[in-house]
Amino acid sequence: MGTNRLVLEGPRGFSRSGPAHEFGPVVLDTERLRLVMLPPDAAGRVLAYHQVNEKHLGPVSPARPPTFFTLMYWRTRLAQDREDFRNDLALRLYLLPKDAPESSAPVVGTVSFTSIRRGPLQNCELGYGLDFRYEGKGLMTEALRAACAYAFAGLGLHRIQATHLPENLRSAAVLRRLGFAVDGYARDYLLINGRWRDHILTSLVAPPPTSPEP
Repeated sequence: MGTNRLVLEGPRGFSRSGPAHEFGPVVLDTERLRLVMLPPDAAGRVLAYHQVNEKHLGPVSPARPPTFFTLMYWRTRLAQDREDFRNDLALRLYLLPKDAPESSAPVVGTVSFTSIRRGPLQNCELGYGLDFRYEGKGLMTEALRAACAYAFAGLGLHRIQATHLPENLRSAAVLRRLGFAVDGYARDYLLINGRWRDHILTSLVAPPPTSPEP
């Protein structure tokens, strides 16, 4: 069994009350994946991921802008991702096969922590997706385990919230394996494909700090 190795330059000197202001690229290595923040020149790879998964992810995604399937959109979006991370608003990571060169590896999934809130909340919203050709291999669980560990230890967050459609049993199983607890059922929670859809609300809370050995 491989262990998750965090190779990162994220917030330094963070505490549970908030991160430091010095940010850099994040890289999380798992046994089979590398989770990275991609630069704008990787727009073609991100676009290809969304194009091949349009029928797979579109029905469960909120409305997308008209330019979503263009290189210009993704160049702008990837640049904005870095600004959002620098400003402590969000962290968006892309899943790459670890056995392929990072500069050319295909994007096979995404993990995002958005709506980061500090102060007494120390909270965020989790989003994720996986290329349909890579499902059933445990990759999403592997990626989320490393990403959530970084959200707690690297970003100093206390609570990660995640939602899923009631019929999305695959997503429910992934979250359950990671220790997410069901908090409730929200009616008409998100507008998806022109319809307000109910969602299951779940969350994962940071483990308590361990005391140093005497």
